Amino acid sequence: MAEANRVETAELLAHPRGTWLLPRNGEAIAQPDLMRIIAGERVVLLGETHDVAEIHRWQLHVTTYLHLLRPQMAVGFEMFPRRVQPVLDAWVAGEMDTASFIERSEWAQVWGFDPELYLPLLHFCRQQRVPMLALNCHRPLVTRVGQLGWDAIPVEERDGLTPSAPATDGYRRYLRALMSGFAGPDRPPAMEPERFDRFIRAQQTWDRAFACGIADYLAATPGDPLVIGIIGRGHLEYGHGTPYQLRHLGIEEIAVLLPTDRASHEAASLKGIADAIFRLDTPEPPSPRRRVPGTSA
Repeated sequence: MAEANRVETAELLAHPRGTWLLPRNGEAIAQPDLMRIIAGERVVLLGETHDVAEIHRWQLHVTTYLHLLRPQMAVGFEMFPRRVQPVLDAWVAGEMDTASFIERSEWAQVWGFDPELYLPLLHFCRQQRVPMLALNCHRPLVTRVGQLGWDAIPVEERDGLTPSAPATDGYRRYLRALMSGFAGPDRPPAMEPERFDRFIRAQQTWDRAFACGIADYLAATPGDPLVIGIIGRGHLEYGHGTPYQLRHLGIEEIAVLLPTDRASHEAASLKGIADAIFRLDTPEPPSPRRRVPGTSA
């Protein structure tokens, strides 16, 4: 019995608040050491749950730290479709106030979460003149690919995207496991077995859009820029989604960082989830200004 208890304890990894953990081995790492390593990548993807303010504070802190180490930086955002890239450029150039930016970037139409959650990072980019990248695609494209498949979309209507690398079996299992938590009236239509392939195609369109936006910027920008990606964690975990599509595009120097509010983890479940995870404070209740149903980039 004592031996069994020791084995059970060994499978749980304690994670103190304000520390980084390496999922590959369960060991802690000091923030300066991790940041020096991460700053050597070409792309650093910071996963989020969209309506948790503490996560957005964490993204700002990590971006600030990396900016000190790699000042030639750009920050890409899932929240903006590529058609509003000129608005992002004008914002960073100081050509409009906050209210004008929120309106002209079509925030309420394409995203719908409380902009106050994101404004500190947006103002950081503006203050430090860090280029902002609109990584998303036109929302109807996602719907059409899900319904019809990629080959049915005319080239001129693909919003600059290239075809996604095929979904791996691991990604399909991951998405199915995520969706299995929904039931009853909260069960999205895409979770029904006969529509699962459509859901996969739609999800991969987003994954590919983010990857193409990052890859296009790296290819067009001289020097050695670092790109930070502000992206929902479901597009990043376990190397699926956007990291997988980036590698298909020939970009291998990628790191994924994720936040958590858990005080301990099952070691087996962490394997491969990210390069490092950071323990946050217990999150405050989500902002009352929730996403408008049906809105997306």
